[in-house]
Amino acid sequence: MVQFLRLAGARSLCGRPVSSLLPARRAISQQARERVAALSPKVREFVDRTVRMCQPADVHVCDGSAAESASLLRMMTEAGVVEPLPKYDNCWLARTDPADVARVESKTFIVTDERRQTVPTPRQGVKGALGNWMSPADLDSAVAARFPGCMRGRTLYVIPFSMGPVGSPLSKIGIELTDSPYVVASMRVMTRMGTDVLEALGDDDFVKCLHSVGRPLPMKTEPVNGWPCNPEQTIVTHVPARNEIISFGSGYGGNSLLGKKCFALRIGSTIARREGWLAEHMLILGITNPQGEKRYIAAAFPSACGKTNLAMMAPTLPGYKIECVGDDIAWMKFDENGVLRAINPENGFFGVAPGTSSATNPMAMATVTANTIFTNVAKTADGGVFWEGLEREVDASVGVTDWQGRAWTPGCGRPSSHPNSRFCAPAAQCPIIDPQWESAEGVPISAILFGGRRPEGVPLVYEAFSWRHGVLLGAAMRSEATAAAEHKGKVIMNDPFAMRPFFGYNFGHYLEHWLSMSERSSPAHLPKIFHVNWFRKAAGGGFLWPGFGENSRVLDWVLRRVQGEPCAQESAVGYIPTPDALRLEGLAEKVDLEQLFSLPGDFWRREVEALETYFAEQVGADLPTAISEELDALRKRVEKLE
Repeated sequence: MVQFLRLAGARSLCGRPVSSLLPARRAISQQARERVAALSPKVREFVDRTVRMCQPADVHVCDGSAAESASLLRMMTEAGVVEPLPKYDNCWLARTDPADVARVESKTFIVTDERRQTVPTPRQGVKGALGNWMSPADLDSAVAARFPGCMRGRTLYVIPFSMGPVGSPLSKIGIELTDSPYVVASMRVMTRMGTDVLEALGDDDFVKCLHSVGRPLPMKTEPVNGWPCNPEQTIVTHVPARNEIISFGSGYGGNSLLGKKCFALRIGSTIARREGWLAEHMLILGITNPQGEKRYIAAAFPSACGKTNLAMMAPTLPGYKIECVGDDIAWMKFDENGVLRAINPENGFFGVAPGTSSATNPMAMATVTANTIFTNVAKTADGGVFWEGLEREVDASVGVTDWQGRAWTPGCGRPSSHPNSRFCAPAAQCPIIDPQWESAEGVPISAILFGGRRPEGVPLVYEAFSWRHGVLLGAAMRSEATAAAEHKGKVIMNDPFAMRPFFGYNFGHYLEHWLSMSERSSPAHLPKIFHVNWFRKAAGGGFLWPGFGENSRVLDWVLRRVQGEPCAQESAVGYIPTPDALRLEGLAEKVDLEQLFSLPGDFWRREVEALETYFAEQVGADLPTAISEELDALRKRVEKLE
């Protein structure tokens, strides 16, 4: 298989040596040659072969320093890629090409020798929705059609980065090669990046990440908003067998910040399977009760379903304290005592801006006022930011320019900011960052929450009967689609484990891996598993639960269950709180617990039928027997509901 790492001497592409298709190495500066020469042999080989293929004008090995970042931001300002936000300290605004604003799931692929290694075989006539497979031969063709000469006139940046604290046994190292200074500046926020990573790496193996915006200089057409990209040729590929990521054409988000979903989840999950741990789309928070007892919780929700809000919650229940370890990714491994320990492999927050406010997430708002890169939000005339949700906090009368550079006024009929606009901010700035967030050994996980945006039928919270049942809860997750992806509207979608766009291998095998985790611990140490739903609505349309800081009342019940308190009763779907178990004192409005925890028989019978159909159509023969048995048991229980 031809890959950008094995160009010299390889034969493919109609039988011709790949090296014959590539021009000779272009001259780069003496300083660049010296920097590259100082790299370890494996990194140097990666860089050298990429230079030969992509033909950059120069090479810069990133040291991760503040001075380097400042220089890149000045350069991007002069080029019109970013602009400063003088209302804040070292904050910047980027506006992308409107064709480059989201994850490109339809153009994202896992490359394996056999299709079934990547995705289950769907029922005949059904389109598979659990990942996209690409053959090695098709990857050869895609690389050959895009990468030769793609960096002409640009600088190739070498980004050494650590996913997780540098030196932690739970961390992994990657090298990203990119021609985007925006990516460099953002990766400095989102990962531990720089010289110390190269020192920790030595000559060990690493995850190889290649990215190009796909617009060599001089460009034939002017980029929109000064944002170089090539949406017609965009592709994001992953090669698990070789720990490689190859991305072309998009300069935005997880398509280009390859440490994010590409490494942390897709490649990360395949490494985790091989090594016996879990790489998950989960927040991690620490919660301390009034008695000073602290526990850590991991939770999986689809994007824009309140994950960051929960990770940084300001609890309303007196005496409780929440501290944030991470808002998006959890790498978890059982230690020698059978305790599940987790790290946040990221170094920053890449959060959805719209809906974030001092009312919904005051900690996030406090975090983003310095050293933050905003993308596709609106700008106020006094040098600040604006988006939907800040109407009560920002005076729009000062003048607002929307995310596409047009004048904007409230009520003009269009949003000021793109629904998937983002802030990229250092995690260390969060006022409630957990003291152990960079612990090398990770924090001990006592409970795992699954959830989604379900307007009807699903209770506020329930506990799985067992680990196996908990794996079914994760597999059965359904939620409204979000703006992070290409989907339009509020369609209810299956999103198992909040990982549907991020599986690095066959979902059926992923379920087997989760089931096997119970063998790595004892019942006493296994985290309890719960399902939560903050979004259930009354018949009149309003939410039945106030959410946000009031969710601390749900976490209080979760903690009490972890500690063995008998405050639960059995139901058809799992253990739910006993009538007086939730601590509701101090709530501004009365909560209708009967509606909030009702289990409509018709709804749940339809739900089970939908899950049976989904698993049969999408997973088929790869569905583990244990999950089939758990689903059958659920069906028998809900048949008795009224």
